Amino acid sequence: MKHFTERAPSNSPVAASVTLPTSKREKSRLRVTLDDGRVVGIIIARGECLKHGDKLTAPDGETIEVIAEKETLSIVNCSTPLQFARASYHLGNRHVPVQIQVESTSDATTLGSISYLHDHVLDDMLRGLEMQVNIISAPFEPEPGAYGGGHSHDHSHSHSLDHSDAHEH
Repeated sequence: MKHFTERAPSNSPVAASVTLPTSKREKSRLRVTLDDGRVVGIIIARGECLKHGDKLTAPDGETIEVIAEKETLSIVNCSTPLQFARASYHLGNRHVPVQIQVESTSDATTLGSISYLHDHVLDDMLRGLEMQVNIISAPFEPEPGAYGGGHSHDHSHSHSLDHSDAHEH
């Protein structure tokens, strides 16, 4: 089985792609099926996460591109800084991985949204705080951890490849 172990420059030509959900992109060692059907291994440094558009190279020089899979997300669109702060506080207090987006408008108003993997309990909590929660299907790119690493629930110390394409924590 071919292994992709090195990060490649963003302008590298790619031979194939692999579409992965967040839970897989957080792992440092895994077995994946490329979008063209080939089964390969990915081995990256522990604590690193793969992001949409990352490229990896095998020892023979073949390069693949990582595509973030669409996932079911909850999104809170915040119309005021107070709403944004409250949503951030309550989700952060529960250690929920979040994707934060901020948009400036022509009248200098800043609007923000916070997305997280869909969870009806969290949705109900935010609705109870008088926020509107919508369910969408989109790639999820959570904020990296405070020390630059990604968020992961994989506490295993095994060096084997994850052989289950369906296994999730």
